[in-house]
Amino acid sequence: MDDAVGRHALRRYSKGHHLRQFPDEAIEAFLLRGTVDGRGENLPNVGLQAYGGAIADVPDQATAFSHRDTLFEYGAGTRWTDAAEDQARMAVARRCAAALDAFASGVYVNALSDEGAEGVRRAYPPEKLARLTALKDAYDPQNVFHLNQNIQPSHR
Repeated sequence: MDDAVGRHALRRYSKGHHLRQFPDEAIEAFLLRGTVDGRGENLPNVGLQAYGGAIADVPDQATAFSHRDTLFEYGAGTRWTDAAEDQARMAVARRCAAALDAFASGVYVNALSDEGAEGVRRAYPPEKLARLTALKDAYDPQNVFHLNQNIQPSHR
């Protein structure tokens, strides 16, 4: 939906979490979107994508994708056109997602924005990150493929 003509000119920012549970407190935080009353200027869109079913049938160690026991993937996303709004728009999206930090159990790697190495650690459990680092060491020790949510080779 974002690939429609003209959408490439939009500025975007998103934050996300995996949620293994969705207790009443998380529902309240979701509905309030980082505010006191659920109202405010430039609030991001929020959504939940249900997991389970076939996604949970694949053993966690079979693929790089993790958190197969997640109940929901949560996302807060915003888009705008004026570069002068960058900091304000990103701050609101960060605050919105931070309201669910206490309930988070990781993040989908493709939902990372600017978290850097900390985000990569949230995306992969330690043992899986170690396996992916070993692959990086074997096949890309010079870190040529680094314009992504980068897994650093172990020598860096």
